[in-house]
Amino acid sequence: MSDLRIDVVDGDAMLEQWRHVHNVIVPPAAMTPDEVRERLTRGYRLENAYDGDVLVGCSTVRPPQGEEAVATVIARVLPGHRGRGIGAALYEKGLAHARGLGAGAVETVVLAANAEGLRFAAAKGFVERERYVLDGERDEWVDLRLVASSA
Repeated sequence: MSDLRIDVVDGDAMLEQWRHVHNVIVPPAAMTPDEVRERLTRGYRLENAYDGDVLVGCSTVRPPQGEEAVATVIARVLPGHRGRGIGAALYEKGLAHARGLGAGAVETVVLAANAEGLRFAAAKGFVERERYVLDGERDEWVDLRLVASSA
């Protein structure tokens, strides 16, 4: 993708674009603008991906936490834009950022119904750690961790 651009979310318009991609990809976890802003106060790095001027994806990097300094890297690409390396670019940039923050381990989370997302994570070296359903919900989530040789 020669026209791919990945920018850190800055301002309400970009926040709304990030929210749009997030909500399209993971509707069971749809967020309001205030919920997205709250993530920013926790130090999450939110980025949007553009093909030229067209919004095509977004990513989240949750900073390292706990004794193992586990960071979470999540890449999302809108349907119709997949299979062109956008997810890989988002993931690689997010992974580099997490490592720069001192991540000792890297995890991701994927909606179990998102078979493409699970295949992508597996292809990048992630292995399933846990499947769960949040209290009061019906959708299954999968937590995955990047294997040590890939981290």
